[in-house]
Amino acid sequence: MTDKTPAAETEIRRLPVWEFTAMMALLAATVAFSIDAMLPALPEIAQSLSPEAVNRAQLVLTAFVAGMGVGTFLTGPLSDAIGRKPTLLIGAVFFIIGAFIGAQAQSLEVLLAARFLQGFGAAAPRIVPMALVRDLFAGREMAKVTAFIMMVFILVPALAPSAGQMIIGFAGWRGVFYAFILFAIIGLTWLSLRQPETLAKDKRRPLHPTYLLAGAKEVLGNREVRLYILVLTLGFGQMFAMLSSAQQIFAAFDVVESFPRWFALMAVIAGTGNAFNAFFVMRLGMKRIVRGAYLLQVGSSATMLILILTGAVNPPTGFVFLFFWSITVFMMAGITFGNLNALAMQHMGHLAGMTASVVSAISTVGAVVIAVPIGLMFNGTPLPLVIATLTCSGLAFLIMGYTDDPS
Repeated sequence: MTDKTPAAETEIRRLPVWEFTAMMALLAATVAFSIDAMLPALPEIAQSLSPEAVNRAQLVLTAFVAGMGVGTFLTGPLSDAIGRKPTLLIGAVFFIIGAFIGAQAQSLEVLLAARFLQGFGAAAPRIVPMALVRDLFAGREMAKVTAFIMMVFILVPALAPSAGQMIIGFAGWRGVFYAFILFAIIGLTWLSLRQPETLAKDKRRPLHPTYLLAGAKEVLGNREVRLYILVLTLGFGQMFAMLSSAQQIFAAFDVVESFPRWFALMAVIAGTGNAFNAFFVMRLGMKRIVRGAYLLQVGSSATMLILILTGAVNPPTGFVFLFFWSITVFMMAGITFGNLNALAMQHMGHLAGMTASVVSAISTVGAVVIAVPIGLMFNGTPLPLVIATLTCSGLAFLIMGYTDDPS
């Protein structure tokens, strides 16, 4: 039996598959690059715009994530109403404007507003590429294209801090924002010149408040979806808190210049969680894997907490414990996030686009609410982050026990 391909394929397939896949990977990588390339810039931003409260520089990351969360709620329905390509172009405009304002910012408040706007625009390349893939491919071919896009999405966080550090060394922290603009212009130009629209006009849905509210109400009216959103929020929250605090925590262990290299190694090792999930998910089931991952994270964080309290995690020799614990946090994300989104989506197949937007928006904004206070509690040690991760993973494990899906 061969995989069926959407009817729109006859119009769109003039693009070679490799080119389409590379284009979508570049667009999806915009989000990861916009977050992780900022990590080496946080010390300079703190000294330049917030020397009296250096922890506030972490908000540069969470402001971007918050904007992306708000934008995500609108992006899915907007792409269903006006098409995939116009939505991506609009998102790119917001992203570029936000990056330009950020490059000129003379206060932390203006910079945070710019990052929120930039994140709002980045919601488009976060959501729409998957819609484009669904428009053009099906079955094993769709899985192949998606797998390559996700591989790039995983590699970018590993390389982004090193790229950010190189840019900072050449042009300062403001240069990173001009790199964002260049990154977006390349993707925008490629998309404009080469990619036709994939959503036929007769298949578009009107962008009407009544439709949006009715769809959101139906999605949130499903008990299972609500539970998975809550678990995703806890998982995203602890991961974003880790991202926000990583540079400061590593610096506390005298890992400053080499931070991008350690972060890259950590991201690559943690990426094996995706391979584990792909190999075992058919055998063990999504729910069992998610519960197991959170239970292991509880054990890892509890062990780390004991090591901190007994004085074993002290600079610089205690860095080995911090490094391996950090790997478990990112690996947990790789194992659980895809499964949780799939579990939520399987209950709302008739509202797939709306469900994706609602789940992503609420979990992302909720994660910011969790991550911001954790980051601001940084006291020179990983203790606040470890306690928060232990709490979030423990709650996520317990909530998964209340879902009705089979293992």
